[in-house]
Amino acid sequence: MASVGQELLDVPLPEMVLKLALGIAEAQRALDDSSIETAKALASEEIDVILQITETISAQGVVSFTPAPAVKMSLMQVGLMPTFYQFAEATIEVTMDIKTSLNTETSIKVGAKAKVGFAMWSASVRTDVAHNRKFGKEVRGTSRLITRMVPVPPPPRLFPQIKTVDNRAPAPPPVN
Repeated sequence: MASVGQELLDVPLPEMVLKLALGIAEAQRALDDSSIETAKALASEEIDVILQITETISAQGVVSFTPAPAVKMSLMQVGLMPTFYQFAEATIEVTMDIKTSLNTETSIKVGAKAKVGFAMWSASVRTDVAHNRKFGKEVRGTSRLITRMVPVPPPPRLFPQIKTVDNRAPAPPPVN
């Protein structure tokens, strides 16, 4: 019969850790693929964006608004970015209860027969003794896997840099 210490040593911990690591790597890949697909969708979907609206107040106090022509921009250009995640930590918790028991059962069967005659009687007693040994082993185990994912910023090169070039003529200086 193996000892409790041996039972604990037989737990395939290296295999469990390897499977956890491979599972996290596979899940991380799926998360990255999802973020990349989201980035592609945001970059290809375009909307009309009005970059400027001019408010004009007439001499009579009437206010009017004139929008500049709309410009096509991708959702990423207007500021929507995909969310990226990474696994920050992973924990394996294993709890085992090992119980070994030895039960010995002894049963005795007694049978009796009696004869009665004139002023005499006789009896015979038969006894059967049986010994039974039972070895019982009960093992209960629970395991818990905890992972924590955190959002991380997109890769720095994914953010488009916006460079504004203003080709308008400079405004004339104010007249004194």
